[in-house]
Amino acid sequence: MFILTTIADLVQISPEDIEKPSGESIEDNINAKYANKVIQKIGLCICVYDILRASDGLIGHGTGIVNVNVEFRLIVFRPFKGEIIIGQISSASEFGMKIRLDFFDDILVPPNLMFPGSFFNVQEQVWTWVNDGDEYFYDKLDWVRIRVEEEHWHDFTPVAPSERNNASIAERKSPYSIIASMIQAGLGPVQWW
Repeated sequence: MFILTTIADLVQISPEDIEKPSGESIEDNINAKYANKVIQKIGLCICVYDILRASDGLIGHGTGIVNVNVEFRLIVFRPFKGEIIIGQISSASEFGMKIRLDFFDDILVPPNLMFPGSFFNVQEQVWTWVNDGDEYFYDKLDWVRIRVEEEHWHDFTPVAPSERNNASIAERKSPYSIIASMIQAGLGPVQWW
């Protein structure tokens, strides 16, 4: 579910951060830049794991900003295909169920990846699985086990303000989303098993 990835970048330390120990100010600046951001084809960055190398700081002329070349490792959320994870059902619609973790909520379980016999109850706004005449409900906020099936990456290029419209904002997708399944024994609401 979590991986370490190595990145090299230029970190700029402002004059206000000079009072801190250099390692702490470098780490704070890296976290401010990367934490809770998606890097395409790498995953959702959580935080700095460690700093591998840092160059001597060079002070910019007239700004007082210290520029440091740093090589560091980040903790990144990127589950592998086939991994079983536990999350909570956050919502349901005819398109499937949205699952959320404490820090990530772009997981979808589409209808074709649920147990055969599952259907969406429009009045209750809940998915139901009928098995041997018994009904089992996928209730909102239930803890569920899901299996990661696919990843979807969306790279967004900047759009000029004059070219933006409300339709493009409504169509905006998450930069990183996961398609999961609940079609095997042991998957689905934890209370069932």
